Amino acid sequence: MDNVLQHLAVGFVHVFEPWNLVALFVGLVMGLLVAVLPGLTLVMGVVLALPFTYSMDVIPAIILLTAMYVSGTYAGAWTSILFRVPGEPMDVPLLWDGYTMARKGQAALALGWTLTAALVGGLVAATFTVAAAQPIARIALTFSTPEYFAILFFGLASVVSLGGGSLTNAFISLFIGLLIASVGIDDTYGSERFTFGVDILRDGIDYLVVMVGAYGLGEVFARMETGFKSAPLQAVGSVKTRLPRLRDMWRAKITYLRGSLTGIVVGLVPGAGATIASFVSYGAEMQYGKKKDQLGTGIPEGIVAPQTAATSSVGGALIPLVTMGIPGSGATAIILGAFLLHGLQPGPQVFANSPNIVYAMFASLFVGIVGMCLIGYFAAKALVKVLDFPEAVVSAYVVMCCFLGAFAARNNVTDLWLLAGFGILGYLFERFRFPITPLVLGVILGPLAETNFMTTMVSYNNDWTVFFTRPISGTIMALAILALVFPLIRTQLRKRKLTRAAEAGMMARGPGRTKEIGS
Repeated sequence: MDNVLQHLAVGFVHVFEPWNLVALFVGLVMGLLVAVLPGLTLVMGVVLALPFTYSMDVIPAIILLTAMYVSGTYAGAWTSILFRVPGEPMDVPLLWDGYTMARKGQAALALGWTLTAALVGGLVAATFTVAAAQPIARIALTFSTPEYFAILFFGLASVVSLGGGSLTNAFISLFIGLLIASVGIDDTYGSERFTFGVDILRDGIDYLVVMVGAYGLGEVFARMETGFKSAPLQAVGSVKTRLPRLRDMWRAKITYLRGSLTGIVVGLVPGAGATIASFVSYGAEMQYGKKKDQLGTGIPEGIVAPQTAATSSVGGALIPLVTMGIPGSGATAIILGAFLLHGLQPGPQVFANSPNIVYAMFASLFVGIVGMCLIGYFAAKALVKVLDFPEAVVSAYVVMCCFLGAFAARNNVTDLWLLAGFGILGYLFERFRFPITPLVLGVILGPLAETNFMTTMVSYNNDWTVFFTRPISGTIMALAILALVFPLIRTQLRKRKLTRAAEAGMMARGPGRTKEIGS
């Protein structure tokens, strides 16, 4: 434990270096702005910022992206409470009590409860992350390639099963991502795959081009289809924050704790993220909260539960990223990309080889959460002014950032054509309700999974059963298969329940109809 505290102290020293503080501040403000703008998602904002970290050192780059990730889970609550427009999907549960409280003339207090929830949830999760990361990394050091492939397989399976919507569409999205990742030179045998004689494809398709095109340009194309029409927003109260009293916060201590733990646990699951954490926490409050019967009427517990979970999920999602190289959410997948861009592979070895980078990121969590709340308290009114910008202007800025970022990847014009192609693909995915996250994670995790799979096959004489006969990898593979099968079972049970309800309804109406016909 002393070793952890020593590394964390060094991490704080790195964070308070001038340029790193600037990166932290810029990341916090960018994350707040992205979260405030409806339609511009947190993941898209982190993707747009990633290319600008090329020329930065790894520590300020990671600090900037982590700060964006943290603050992006908070500011969307402002538009949910004041305008009834959730900045992010994770902010939808805040409509049910936050906006209701604002309609009662307590908008400033609702914003205060949101701020304290983000502060408590973030600090609890940051503390847990620091305490748990190194023990988990020690366990991961005992893993070999079968275990790593099983973990990657579990991560991809979880993304598919937790993506919501059609499981078939999620599989199609994932397989397209894996296909894109396979373009280029095979690392094991050195043969060309799907290059079609095009030189630029021999180096593979840069995952940055896929992410920026699918998330950034795809969203702009979707807005373009609607003619950039958005209704003017009217706030139900003044944009200011009034903190709740300490004794009122103490009464809600169980909600703070339950929401924080829920966010951490959900964040640990690859592919879950803040949105699922927010809904699960609100659902847990409906089941176990002292005031569960009053939820939806504008009570503080209905604000605290989803907000603490959303912010604390950041710490949970960072743990599998730094200990095993598995992103716990869409935003951490982009942060994984930043590590790879700077020549670092997250995993247990990074604690031994580059502990200063990991603990600088952990320290930036603590400083970023406090800084986020200070900026939110004093500058919320100014930041919400961004909603006055015309939607077409914001979209034009997004397009500019997309093309600048894609060109900076390899300084090749061909990447701009690929960017446009993936932008169209992202638009089609949105139009036909295909999830984009499995596509992006397939592109990022696909090569890692392939490398570990092929290394295992070479090491164990092509015996694929090794993934199931080794205790740890077999357990993880069983969980992965369960994660894939569970949605199918849930769908079948739901259909059966609906069928029984329909049959019961027909039987209940049967005697009445018979009597009516007889009369």
